[in-house]
Amino acid sequence: MGLGFVTGRKSFKNVLRTYLDSWNESQKSTPAQNVALHLLVAYDLAYTNTEIADYAVTDDEVVRAVASSRCISGSSIRIETQDLVRRQVLTSREARLLFGKGYGAKRNAILYLAVKSHLDYLIFLDDDEYPLATVRIGTRDFWTGQPVIATHVKYLAEADITHGHHCGYVSAIPQFEWNDQLSKNDFRLFIEAFSNDILNWDSIEELMGTRGVTYADRSILETSTQTEEVPEIGGMKFISASNLGFNLKPCTKLSPFYNPPGARGEDTFLSTSLGDRKVMKIPIYVFHDGFANYQHLLRGVLPSTLRAVPSRNPDAANRFLKTCIGWIRYRPLLAYITNREGYEAEIAGIQERLAIAIPRMCAYFGTDDFNRIPRELEYYHRHVEDHFKDFEDSKIAWAKVMASMENGAAPLLLTP
Repeated sequence: MGLGFVTGRKSFKNVLRTYLDSWNESQKSTPAQNVALHLLVAYDLAYTNTEIADYAVTDDEVVRAVASSRCISGSSIRIETQDLVRRQVLTSREARLLFGKGYGAKRNAILYLAVKSHLDYLIFLDDDEYPLATVRIGTRDFWTGQPVIATHVKYLAEADITHGHHCGYVSAIPQFEWNDQLSKNDFRLFIEAFSNDILNWDSIEELMGTRGVTYADRSILETSTQTEEVPEIGGMKFISASNLGFNLKPCTKLSPFYNPPGARGEDTFLSTSLGDRKVMKIPIYVFHDGFANYQHLLRGVLPSTLRAVPSRNPDAANRFLKTCIGWIRYRPLLAYITNREGYEAEIAGIQERLAIAIPRMCAYFGTDDFNRIPRELEYYHRHVEDHFKDFEDSKIAWAKVMASMENGAAPLLLTP
């Protein structure tokens, strides 16, 4: 079983330790036979100005808990891609598409290495998500630990992909106060510009009624057996990029992650490639610490009430803006893939909503920075056909890599 982290935070080690402690605890009651954990870490030194040493596993208990640990740096990825190009598995362009820049590329590197190391399963975990669930009972929040790794182990044998639930600050949208500068209707138009089957106004309006907190479903926590196959809706089987498990056998059933240059959405685009895959929603939660306000949860400090994150908080406002830019950058390609005939009308509708909402958002936050959003939309709209070609070519290139792996290519050791 591979544990895959794409990370750029020093706190990664604390999160890893918590997951491993949770795994060890789960083995005391219902031990899984013949399971070895292998850690795969693709790191980004520039994200929070970290160093290679911040990702090296040196804690004795962690070292004992995993069978192997590998850090994937930019240089180690280049070694792998050069080998693929040398063996004429990929062209240089195809190698850049799969393993170049961005979070999708780092996830591909982990997925590739997991297959090449002959692992059976792989779970992606995020460094801001913890193996905990919270429910609201009356006026208090209550907590329960979640055996995330063990639950994926349990269900991956019968699925191609397993996908768990999320609670906590799932969205980076802070709590707004309606006033003369920004009305509820203004904000609804803003959200509708980004909306899809997961992010939509109804879900956001409901979230604001719970201080921005998504609570776990008690029925799922209490039965621990509620599974369902994720349906295909609008050409997509919705997943998120973490609390996400892959059955790696056979590797030819795997698809790559992709995001347009400078954008996110790698999980969203993978969702469009899973029509013939068995994707199971499994009964396990992680708590998403979306604003990095609750790292003390890892030290056992469990608050009785989760606080709203006010939009006037400068850090929250900045994170919200960055999230919106990330959303709008991949919105044209998503529309192009899922609604080709209605693409132009859909983009026009987004532009109309933003034309009304953006000036109100700028006034509310007292900044012109939100004017970047329509400019970003226009750029990615102009280049949508190029990005679609890259997306399709990445799937073809990945299939070639997986076919070469089926032929038994010997793994290279990746080092920092």
